[in-house]
Amino acid sequence: MKSFMAKAEDVKRKWYVVDAEGKTLGRLASQIASILRGKNKPIYTPHVDTGDFVIVLNAGKVVLTGKKLDQKLYRRHSMYPGGLKEIPYKRLLAEKPEMVIYNAVKGMLPRNSLGRKMLKRLRVYAGNVHNHEAQQPEVLELDI
Repeated sequence: MKSFMAKAEDVKRKWYVVDAEGKTLGRLASQIASILRGKNKPIYTPHVDTGDFVIVLNAGKVVLTGKKLDQKLYRRHSMYPGGLKEIPYKRLLAEKPEMVIYNAVKGMLPRNSLGRKMLKRLRVYAGNVHNHEAQQPEVLELDI
């Protein structure tokens, strides 16, 4: 008996639309990361990119539980002395709501070339309008 290994050229990719309104950030991001990796398919192979495209709408209406909206910080460093930048999630959600979901999903994907390729298939929009109608995306109801 041989194990099944998916080949990159055999993968059929679908497009999914996810509405983030009222959904918890971490739970939403983990399910989106799973779809981007292809773990929802029976042909999932860890070393092959078998994932699908995901369009996230209403990113500005995502929910953070507890006091995270006030206390959680988005940090980045310029690699120069004193180059630490800290932005509260409340301000990030007001100014760039797409970055909140993008960073959450990015942290749940592998940190290698395969993970970077998967992240390119994520499209996040602050409103409920997107320009991917030609791809005929399916509406995906997540069980959160």
